Amino acid sequence: MGSLWPTLVRNHWCLIMLAILTTHPIQYQVPLWQALHKAGVPMEVWYLTAHGTGVSFDVQFGQSFAWDIATLEGYPHRFMEVNEQAAPARGFRGIRLKTSLIPLLKERKVRALFINGWQVQAYWQAAWQAHMAGVEVWLRAETNDIKPIQPWKEPVRSLLLQQLFKRISRFLYIGESNKRFYLSRGIRNDQLAPGPYCVDNDRFAAAANAVRASRSEIRQQWGIPDGAYCFLFSGKFINKKRPLDLVQAAAQWKGLPPVHLLFVGSGELDPTLRAACRVLYPLHEPGNANTGPTASFTGFLNQQQIAQAYVAADALVLPSDFGETWGLVVNEAMATGLPALVSDQVGCAEDLVAPLNPALVFRCGDVASLHQAMVQMVSNPPSPNQVQSQVDHYHLRVTVRTLQDLYTNLGPC
Repeated sequence: MGSLWPTLVRNHWCLIMLAILTTHPIQYQVPLWQALHKAGVPMEVWYLTAHGTGVSFDVQFGQSFAWDIATLEGYPHRFMEVNEQAAPARGFRGIRLKTSLIPLLKERKVRALFINGWQVQAYWQAAWQAHMAGVEVWLRAETNDIKPIQPWKEPVRSLLLQQLFKRISRFLYIGESNKRFYLSRGIRNDQLAPGPYCVDNDRFAAAANAVRASRSEIRQQWGIPDGAYCFLFSGKFINKKRPLDLVQAAAQWKGLPPVHLLFVGSGELDPTLRAACRVLYPLHEPGNANTGPTASFTGFLNQQQIAQAYVAADALVLPSDFGETWGLVVNEAMATGLPALVSDQVGCAEDLVAPLNPALVFRCGDVASLHQAMVQMVSNPPSPNQVQSQVDHYHLRVTVRTLQDLYTNLGPC
């Protein structure tokens, strides 16, 4: 915090503040806000909705749940006035500002507004209003250069983003493909700053260490056979994530060690997945009579439970298509020392997985390529230390440092 002191002293009497605008309390973002507040940056998070602060229904998981970690503690925050029934899942017009932000920006003496994407109308309203008020706008979003361009949409999309980006002072890129996207849109290098996509690595590592001694018992509880190499799929059972590719690749497995699939989560493909596997957990599943690869289905595991899956498994698999703009489940797993193999359309592939072994990145939708990556993982896995060292480059402290530096460079009030 030493480099912040001159700025804090300079700004003390005029209370220069960083305002952070985001759709709702997100379990992955909250540790960043807590760390930024702890680092001494005068800031306040402005939430557009309270979605996720209590029990809510997730359409893609197909169930209701509440996060089992505190999402509103350890940092200052407030909720904004938005349209009735606003929700992140309701599309672009699903969240709209009801009143202008300009009076609040002036009242709080905000010098920079940090927005987290452009997927809802409220973000665009905020960028325009902050720019009009002379407030710097910083942006961190997930879009990358992997998704194929749709020619019939591109001219309009390009024009709209050009207008938005004119109002942005700094772009925090979450990874290399995100950085290339900005450069392809004419953003200058001096406007870019690293804002790696991250989870609370330390919390996940500690949670895994706390249950590591119980690995055998956890595997036994979930029906994972002794001596089996366990591939984990964790997330929503939806088409975008292509979990059936993993089942088909495992069905090609021959020889030793035997492989076992561990499915953590839920979603519309749940019945299809169970029907394609010989289910060993839960034992009452009718899939027990199937001839497919053996598998266990734990259902949804919350943040305090998920470390058990990372400890029980031998590797994570994320076969998603380009809709997986990053894949923070990979960060989670790697923070515990669990290696991952991912498709070449997953946003984090070149940042987190390829540096350890390019052969662990397979062609999306190519079951044979996935099978070969699985063979590579079993025969030559990166060590837990290598895995954790790689994901350490994508740590909260890196983004906190960037935001500290940007705050320090704000001019006097």
